[in-house]
Amino acid sequence: MSDAKSEREANVYQAVLAEQTERYEEMVQAMKRVAASAAKDGELSVEERNLLSVAYKNVVGSRRAAWRILSSLKQKEQSKGNEDHVKKIEEYKSKIEKELNDICSEIIQSLDQQLVPSSSSAEGKVFFEKMKGDYFRYLAEFLTGDRRQEAVDGAGKAYKVAFDLAKTDLTTTHPIRLGLALNYSVFQYEILNSPEQACSLAKQAFDDAIADLDNVSEDSYKDATLIMQLLRDNLTLWTSDMQAEEGEDEEEGDKDNKAD
Repeated sequence: MSDAKSEREANVYQAVLAEQTERYEEMVQAMKRVAASAAKDGELSVEERNLLSVAYKNVVGSRRAAWRILSSLKQKEQSKGNEDHVKKIEEYKSKIEKELNDICSEIIQSLDQQLVPSSSSAEGKVFFEKMKGDYFRYLAEFLTGDRRQEAVDGAGKAYKVAFDLAKTDLTTTHPIRLGLALNYSVFQYEILNSPEQACSLAKQAFDDAIADLDNVSEDSYKDATLIMQLLRDNLTLWTSDMQAEEGEDEEEGDKDNKAD
């Protein structure tokens, strides 16, 4: 076994240990080293791709959740006129936004420079372009002005590249294609404020997968049907919201949209 291969396997195992002990910051560090070796030692395996995704999803997910909580608290304190509390919340939000910006920018750079170029399989390219779209979407959730527009454009471009490739190279029931449709439609609904477009994309993906469900492999059946359920949940929520808006204006609240 070569030293490079041995080192890569050691980093993968370190990431596995970090995941099992829920030490996701260390999991990210281990998978960053694996990603850096992709150009020289070959594209990431399915296991390595999934470990990378889990690592970043957890370190970003906790911060996205914290940001949403602070946004809700800020509204409550503003309604009470507690300006000192609002100022403290804003300071804390800024700290979390910087962390989110740094983490998202880091993985986007790795995807652009290392992971997408080293992927030879369509599955790998779709996976990483989808991932790029996801992290641009996370940036668009809190950035403002020109920086937000750059994130929106980056997400839209990455999702479209992934979607066009998935439609030609992945089956309609492939979990990566379904997960892409799920997240792309959430982007259209939440970030672009295009509910009709989001519903159309989600419904088409769901209907296409239903038509081919008899041909899905046993290995991917569970994952495929789980994501299909999430697509259907979003469709139910979105169509209900659209019907309500056509009637009378309703008080705005947090939307519990599902993404993978």
